[in-house]
Amino acid sequence: MNNFDEYIDRKNTGAFKWDHMKDLYGRDDLLPMWVADMDFPSPIGVQKALLDRVMHPVFGYTAPMPTLLPVIQTWLKNRHSWKVDKDHLSFSAGVVSAIGMTIQGLTEPGDKILLQSPIYTPFFSMIEHNNRVVVNSQLKVIDDRFEIDFIDFEEKLKEGVKLFLLCSPHNPGGRIWTKEELTRMGELCLQYGTIIVSDEIHADLFHSSYTHYPLASLDERFADQTVTLMAPSKTFNIAGMQASIMITSNSDIRTKITTTQTRNAFHGLNILGLTAMEAAYQTGETWLDEMLAYVETNVQIAEDFISNEIPGLRCMHPEASYLLWIDCRGLGLNDKEIQDLLTSKGKLALEPGTKYGPGGEGFVRMNIGCPRALLNDGLNRLKQAFS
Repeated sequence: MNNFDEYIDRKNTGAFKWDHMKDLYGRDDLLPMWVADMDFPSPIGVQKALLDRVMHPVFGYTAPMPTLLPVIQTWLKNRHSWKVDKDHLSFSAGVVSAIGMTIQGLTEPGDKILLQSPIYTPFFSMIEHNNRVVVNSQLKVIDDRFEIDFIDFEEKLKEGVKLFLLCSPHNPGGRIWTKEELTRMGELCLQYGTIIVSDEIHADLFHSSYTHYPLASLDERFADQTVTLMAPSKTFNIAGMQASIMITSNSDIRTKITTTQTRNAFHGLNILGLTAMEAAYQTGETWLDEMLAYVETNVQIAEDFISNEIPGLRCMHPEASYLLWIDCRGLGLNDKEIQDLLTSKGKLALEPGTKYGPGGEGFVRMNIGCPRALLNDGLNRLKQAFS
């Protein structure tokens, strides 16, 4: 059994979450529960594989071992019931990098790209930095749950949208889209000739009462018009390895993306990224199951505490991942006031909902992928902030 209660001091290790709070929050005496990496040790199989590779004293140019692609294929088949041809797999230095490459390779400056806010911040920034136009079909909150406004979604597609950036499971809401929702989005994108880029970085983190369905696995027609982005980074807490995969069955789309990667001087993953990826998918499943069980208990603890101890706050129940989207609108405060109280009174660093675009106002995102002692400390600080 893995010990997820163990506290590991990450300070002075270059950890963005712990060592760079002052840059973003103006002080460094806060408990960081913001950026989306976990405070758990990565699987022992990953650690061992990295140590073994480091003990080999030569770190020259590297290509993937022939065992890597079959390992990824097996993972996708066993975890997601998705049979993927190895020729459809390619690599990227992280999912955000992959989003940038797909935008550059599949659209032109001035083209319209659809997203659904509130949503992971780089969706906006990658569109804007590449001189494309953001088209937003804002999600609705119904009974503390994100729902798609399909009437608005279709109206936005009619505007000539070239690319749709889907977040599945959804970040920050932790929502797993149903087969019916995914199918409806897929059919509409087919109807209007819109390519789908599906960010499924949290795909492996679905909770026990739910199942994640890769959009491209539901219909060959969807697969032919979809680029699926996945990674071991969130799943196994190895985000610093900057190693992700793209799954693209359409050879023309795949060629456009790889050509763009070449133009941007990307020639493959580094030695340790490749090593960590293969070890994670090959040896990490037991660790993942135990981690998810631990996180699900964290979710229950957090939801109960907030419901019982902090009037005015509500939680959107996460169906996947270790992120809690908290509705603070009942406090009657604006976003600046919420953040000021969190940092000055609660000494707690949470992500402001405004970072996620329209619909994020009045919310905060809390990372509860941490040992229970840190979780309890963070919940008490949250209570203190609004007492």
